[in-house]
Amino acid sequence: MKNKLIAALIAIIAASGAAFAQNGIITPYSRYGYGVLRDNATAAQQSMGGIGYAMASGRQTNVMNPASYARIDSLTYLFDMGIDVTSLWSTETNPDGEKLSENDFGGGLNYITMQFPVGKRLGMSIGILPFSSVGYAFGNTIDNGYTNRQGSGSINKLYLGLGARVVAGLNVGLNFSYLFGSTINDTYAITDGGSQSLYEDELTVRDWRIDAGLQYTLPIGFDDLTIGLTYSPAKSLLGHMRTYAYDVDEDKNAAEHSRVKTKDLFSTAASYGAGISYRRGYRAMVEADFTYQPWSKEKYNGKKGVLADRYKIALGGYYQPAVRGSYFKCIQYRAGVSYDRDYIIVRDNNVHEYTASVGLGLPVPGFKTVINLGFEWKHRQASPNALIKENYLNITLGINFNEMWFRKSRIY
Repeated sequence: MKNKLIAALIAIIAASGAAFAQNGIITPYSRYGYGVLRDNATAAQQSMGGIGYAMASGRQTNVMNPASYARIDSLTYLFDMGIDVTSLWSTETNPDGEKLSENDFGGGLNYITMQFPVGKRLGMSIGILPFSSVGYAFGNTIDNGYTNRQGSGSINKLYLGLGARVVAGLNVGLNFSYLFGSTINDTYAITDGGSQSLYEDELTVRDWRIDAGLQYTLPIGFDDLTIGLTYSPAKSLLGHMRTYAYDVDEDKNAAEHSRVKTKDLFSTAASYGAGISYRRGYRAMVEADFTYQPWSKEKYNGKKGVLADRYKIALGGYYQPAVRGSYFKCIQYRAGVSYDRDYIIVRDNNVHEYTASVGLGLPVPGFKTVINLGFEWKHRQASPNALIKENYLNITLGINFNEMWFRKSRIY
């Protein structure tokens, strides 16, 4: 057990550098706020619309609700990692009525998680996931020149979670997370004469976060009805903001304009999650989730009201014809849909996101390991003015290793 735990911890720490640098987001909308928020969903959950609050399974990690960790049995060890590849098609109508279109690609490491038992009633999970991501590049014309805007970076979450079974059917859990990372927003002003000036905002985060969860499962014959609730408190965001303004030919370090602490200037919203799922043995499950985050109450760069309250509705599930038998009958077939009224506001317009996804849980013959393959279509645009319309095709690949712990080797 100790060797496996040490090896897994080393893998998590080593991968944190890659996760810090990864950025699969490619959208101008990520210029606003902290970028595009991520919801802690694994590859399997993404292919079911991003559900998870009421998903109670001992066969895959569910970071969305830490109460689910208590479902793991005393002999199971899980290691799950996922990558994604994204293709984006965007269209925009300029003031002259001309339609502009663009195609772009992105992707990279998405998450790494592990989960294992630490007692009859207690399960533990550790991993790294993205909290938010920034990635864009676009330009505008101005008097006597033009501007280029570029952004990159991510805020990541390194977490340690515990889930406990209080009584039969009732589990509770906590995730203790460390938020770290930086996002950079650059604006280059280039004159017709060739001179260039750079205005840069660099937000660096070093902070802690707590997420609490509860799940109650009611057996109905061979079936289960599960209700899940999650809560994360609002808090000031710790870190610092650097602002630069200088000619490109100058030394950046010598041209630093200001450096301020983010406390009392930036904050993150409380998050409320609720879900209900119905599971029919190991063959099928369907779940509906609702998320609410009151971002309008929080500060961004010292101001309130620049972000909108976020609402998300998700519906998804899976069907597996058989646990044993032919290979295709053992595949888990998944599907889901979701609607997200984002926290981003662009020129008094709210941003809306619609998602439809399908996926497969492909068992590896002779092992408990499952390869999770998902395909996600996403449409994003603002309202009442559409601004930029975006369509995504996101392909996710996750590998969920399932091994046995505590089983003593026999000598023959």
